[in-house]
Amino acid sequence: MTAVQPGDSAAKVVQIEDTSLLAFYRDMNVPERRTFWACATGWTLDGMDFMIYPLVIGTIIALWKVDAGTAGFAGTVTLLASAIGGWLAGYLADRIGRVRTLQLTILWFSFFSLVCAFVQDFNQLLVARALLGLGFGGEWAAGAVLIGEAIRPQFRGRAVGSVQSGWAVGWGLAVLAQAILFSLLPADIAWRWMFAVGALPALLVLYLRSYVEEPKISAETMARQKEAGDRPALWEIFSGPIFKTTALASLAATGCQGGYYAITFWVPRFLTTERKLSIVGSTGYLATLIIGSFIGYLTGAWLADRIGRRNLFLIFSLGAICVVVAYTQLPITNEVMWVLGFPLGFFASGAFSGMGAFLTELFPTRLRGSGQGFCYNFGRGIGALFPFLVGALSATTTLANAIAIFAVMAYVVFFAAAFALPETRGKVLHADV
Repeated sequence: MTAVQPGDSAAKVVQIEDTSLLAFYRDMNVPERRTFWACATGWTLDGMDFMIYPLVIGTIIALWKVDAGTAGFAGTVTLLASAIGGWLAGYLADRIGRVRTLQLTILWFSFFSLVCAFVQDFNQLLVARALLGLGFGGEWAAGAVLIGEAIRPQFRGRAVGSVQSGWAVGWGLAVLAQAILFSLLPADIAWRWMFAVGALPALLVLYLRSYVEEPKISAETMARQKEAGDRPALWEIFSGPIFKTTALASLAATGCQGGYYAITFWVPRFLTTERKLSIVGSTGYLATLIIGSFIGYLTGAWLADRIGRRNLFLIFSLGAICVVVAYTQLPITNEVMWVLGFPLGFFASGAFSGMGAFLTELFPTRLRGSGQGFCYNFGRGIGALFPFLVGALSATTTLANAIAIFAVMAYVVFFAAAFALPETRGKVLHADV
């Protein structure tokens, strides 16, 4: 299999000899493996931190007497703040390096997860979640660029996509913590311990400081910029021919994430209210959804290198539309819903596997952190409105209808933007000024 380099004057071709999912890992050297595990662990703990709030939202609603729209707004604020944090962290990664930025963002969101455990009212929680969001968004921006630059082009889709699968593992850890803590402790105490567990990612910084190196092309580019006195500007991704790429990539990220958050943020609440399951009783349904997500991430990672990033997005956006409509609109039994949780998680999550590699390949090295950080987190910021809008709409219709309406809208946008963007599979990255 070959991959042609889009945009190169002399069409460079990368030979992809081994198309199996784990080929990239077998061929890694020690520094590459250390980078892979650091990024995968960071994304796992990032996912755990974010998913803690949707899992305790029912307890927060009952404890502090807030309505669903207001409770969903805290999720929206977290994602809006992550959009800002991701853009700024991406820009910082272009200025001081990927590894140092990753360290700072992990410490930031770990600290504010711990702060969430000690808040005394909903307004304090809202502020703490907003501050957590800054580091949450920044962690992805720095980590995605780091792993994207550390891996060779023929394996980039599988490597970055496999790192993305850590989100499902983090989600699973959050659900496991919920099942254990809510079984052992009263609900009004258990939710605080959930947020305290979210502070664990801080330990990862010790590993990052000792074992993970800055990618060669990033180090070379920063050295050249320093020598030339030409540092990238914060607004450079909105100028010249790069603007079209920034705009379309931002729309693709918006659709992908808007659909995902419309589904995953409210499904725990949907199961315990409209499907009448207890918190512990819903664990099995969420487990099926999470297993589907994990398999979706890995399958998407493999397909990103096999059929290309663009085709992956087109197929999975259509699949997500079909499954979310079936899950929320058909008169199905709880047993059928349990089964449908697998494809729902599969399609909603699998498209993310191509996103990191795709954004890495769309931007030049001098703007990669800024471009990748902005586009992905712009999508987060707009997608952040969906938990709030779903919660608000559920006041006038069923939660199932609200989830379906906003998820389908989002995936239509994702499909259209992906269709308009070029294929980037196999693109070779270079150091530049």
